[in-house]
Amino acid sequence: MATERSTADILDAALHVREAARSATSVGTGVDTVLAALSEVIEYDHASLARWDPLRRRHTTLAGSYPDDATAYIETHLHHDPVFPVLRSPARGGLWLRDVPGQLLAASPGFQDVLRPLGIEDGVAQCLFAADGRYVGMLNVSTRRPRRAPDPARAVLTLLTEALTAAVDTPAAPPPEEVAAPDPAGNTRRPGGLSPRELQVLAELAAGRTNREIAERLYITPRTVGTHVEHILAKLDAPNRAAAAARAVAWGIEPSAV
Repeated sequence: MATERSTADILDAALHVREAARSATSVGTGVDTVLAALSEVIEYDHASLARWDPLRRRHTTLAGSYPDDATAYIETHLHHDPVFPVLRSPARGGLWLRDVPGQLLAASPGFQDVLRPLGIEDGVAQCLFAADGRYVGMLNVSTRRPRRAPDPARAVLTLLTEALTAAVDTPAAPPPEEVAAPDPAGNTRRPGGLSPRELQVLAELAAGRTNREIAERLYITPRTVGTHVEHILAKLDAPNRAAAAARAVAWGIEPSAV
């Protein structure tokens, strides 16, 4: 049996996590070192750090030790799991397995079909949000052994949220869908001079969605959507949402295309 570490030991290990997070590069190199350092804060059997891709609407694992089927669930299905809306509340912090209501666990394919067969009895899932409110990714930690209570690792993980977010939200090369074609002079141009995010919002407008629906789909706040809509109308010199949506249809812009 592993020796229980003192709170001082855990806090010291947290400093190593912060240093590892600072060293993580823009393409995810070094994120595995962050997870390795995190194992000194909270012992685990499986863990992963995943980045949210708002264009492809899926998670991308930057580092992890889950089996392939569990990793695939985190990447492509976790954001549809009944537990995810509870996880995604920015005010919540991490959601520990022991704190999830039994009724919700019973309805969760992620627990019933993925974690339970692995013998998982405890752990935490924590959504990560940038300072501007964007959802950028998540931490998943799972163990086959129940954690002791009170557990100092709970508070320390909360303190590490900013560092973990920075490791996940490092700038990366834009995916192909986000790169606009150059004009003959070699200058990058997009329809109406819109940014990639504004093109996403415009595509959702063309589909007839409300600000709240767009916010849910793009994992941003309705207020942020409203700001994007204002910018879109100004750039397109459009009098209203319907006119902007009509412009999008004329350009062939739709959610699947963007």
